[in-house]
Amino acid sequence: MSEQTSILLYIKNMLSDLIYINGIIATELIKITENTTTIRRGEDILEKSGCLAEHHELNKSIIEILRKYQRKPSDLEGLEKHVLNHK
Repeated sequence: MSEQTSILLYIKNMLSDLIYINGIIATELIKITENTTTIRRGEDILEKSGCLAEHHELNKSIIEILRKYQRKPSDLEGLEKHVLNHK
């Protein structure tokens, strides 16, 4: 393998890892927002607003983006289960 190919593979893997980390941050920020709203205004506000369904759709979109860039499907199994079943 040439040095250039090796460097490109390294950069590709690094970007994949960064995308994964950003996906975790994004999904957890959504949950933090939900928790903060619940603490400040109560669960009723969050449930009546429709935000929970919208946040679930956002989380699904984040998982789909991550799926495009991960090296193997098993990289997302734990995160997908955690995020999409997170309540």
